[in-house]
Amino acid sequence: MVNYPIPLSQPENPIRFLEELSLNAWPAPQTIYDDGWVVRFGEGYTRRANSVNPLYPTYSNLDGHIRRCEHWYRARKQDVVFKMTPLVLPKDLDKVLTRQGYKEEAVSSVQTVDLSQIPAPDSSQKVVLTHELSDEWLDLFCQLRGIDKKYTGIMRQIKSRIAPARTFAILYADQKPAAMGLAVAERGYVGLFDITTHEDMRNRGLGEQLTLSLLQWGKANGATHSYLQVMNANPPALRLYEKLGYREVYQYWYRVKS
Repeated sequence: MVNYPIPLSQPENPIRFLEELSLNAWPAPQTIYDDGWVVRFGEGYTRRANSVNPLYPTYSNLDGHIRRCEHWYRARKQDVVFKMTPLVLPKDLDKVLTRQGYKEEAVSSVQTVDLSQIPAPDSSQKVVLTHELSDEWLDLFCQLRGIDKKYTGIMRQIKSRIAPARTFAILYADQKPAAMGLAVAERGYVGLFDITTHEDMRNRGLGEQLTLSLLQWGKANGATHSYLQVMNANPPALRLYEKLGYREVYQYWYRVKS
């Protein structure tokens, strides 16, 4: 396991930096590097693990480059998905995809916070942190998110292959699992993923306490800052993260062709 002891709190290219962190925190089972584009495959589980990430300079003919990517996904009988950020290369890619019939989906906000301003969690809350992915964590996540059991295998592959320091958290309330999440620490940043609270236990501050526990773990693993990705269509999560001091760095969205 690799954890970087030297924080990189002010990256020269924050968008690419945060995109690389998120790719490492959510490793696709299969990846193809095609002339500057990172092409990922995860058996259809999440757009994040099944999309083209145009992060680096490319020298291919653009139409031909798009066609190659379409071939990879169609061979797997999947939708063709491009993850778009303000950094995409070439810069006119979003317009080209739009003209070719790709639809916009899942506009999301990437936000960061300086951990020096984050309070400690309530020590009376029972939060269990584990390095290894447990059956309890995976089963609970599927239950709370309503995820089809057919994705259990690929979920286990993705989460078990996270290379940087990681922790899986469950918060218990009334002797029952009430909230859960995942944190990944790398290069001085801790990323938050899969933050979920049981629907019968919401509005009790449990999601906030779980988040604070994950951030405290991040500090113990060398993080000075945190990042997360939250969909614009999720007002409760946006309110929570704003309360904790997170602020938007940029937005991303997906271009999808069925």
